[in-house]
Amino acid sequence: MKNLWQPETVQELKDRLARLTPDSPRQWGKMTPAQTMAHCAMGMELALGDRRPPRMLIGRLIGAVIKPMAFKEEEPMRRNSPTIPGMEVSDDRDFASERDILRALIDRFASAGPGGCTSHPHSFFGRLTPEEWSFWMYKHIDHHLQQFGA
Repeated sequence: MKNLWQPETVQELKDRLARLTPDSPRQWGKMTPAQTMAHCAMGMELALGDRRPPRMLIGRLIGAVIKPMAFKEEEPMRRNSPTIPGMEVSDDRDFASERDILRALIDRFASAGPGGCTSHPHSFFGRLTPEEWSFWMYKHIDHHLQQFGA
């Protein structure tokens, strides 16, 4: 299972981020590459504990049922999956700056290891182990890179 504590997986993401351009055409969704970088950075901030949104009611009701399906390695994230409130990005962003921020957050997460993960529950899924956070952050970023063919 790929995760962000595997140096080769971190390098894979960085190589794919390097191939992404401000004009990369999206295959689904509404965000631009710059907005997507900002959105993925917000996800990393969740895993690091920099953002601590409350649990969503729908997550409290069905998060535990959906989690085993979503956390299957062979199961890709669904296109146009709902976004956690407050993590939508619709304003214009500078692509290079947002990509640099995301790279720095990936490096921070990878170097901190399990002890650097938040104990705050995920808004939808609830409590995650550090290993689940690491896997989910890889899967989330991978999903959005695929959105732009990277």
